[in-house]
Amino acid sequence: MSRIGRKPIVIPAGVTVTVDEAAHTVAVKGPKGSLNSNYHPLMTVKVEGNEVLVTRPNDEPKARSLHGLTRTNIANMVNGVVNGYEKKLEIIGVGMRCQKQGSNLVMNLGFSHQVNIPDTEDCTIVWQDPNHFSVTGIDKQKVGQYAAEIRGKKPPEPYKGKGIRYAGEVVKHKEGKAGKGKK
Repeated sequence: MSRIGRKPIVIPAGVTVTVDEAAHTVAVKGPKGSLNSNYHPLMTVKVEGNEVLVTRPNDEPKARSLHGLTRTNIANMVNGVVNGYEKKLEIIGVGMRCQKQGSNLVMNLGFSHQVNIPDTEDCTIVWQDPNHFSVTGIDKQKVGQYAAEIRGKKPPEPYKGKGIRYAGEVVKHKEGKAGKGKK
């Protein structure tokens, strides 16, 4: 049995989980919003009391790999509608900064133009100071994807570490030119 897949998901107070077995969908509604997701037809998802249980029909490799994944996705949905998710990012480099203008994050990243990043319907950008901001939302996958897209505008370079990085991310530095080598 999957160690993760066999754990029941506890449903907190104020959260409702609805499972449609015919359409293979799970709907989770909580104080921060609601999320819907499909799950694989091999898996069986049931709500018993204040717990969600995910089971698999057999021990075939496909069913085993989907068991823990399905349980984790549903647990992330429950956690998202209760607490939400946040990815913190920071801008490192001289002259690189950001500011919030309305619902857009305007960044100066050393290009000839400013980079505008708008809020989406699923993710909101929260500005802390000129070098720190975060992406928040209730869907873990969408928050992570949007943060990765923002980081992709100017990823940290390996020589000086300048660029956009996740808070706490360690960038491996490379040695620069060593000068004239011996022949």
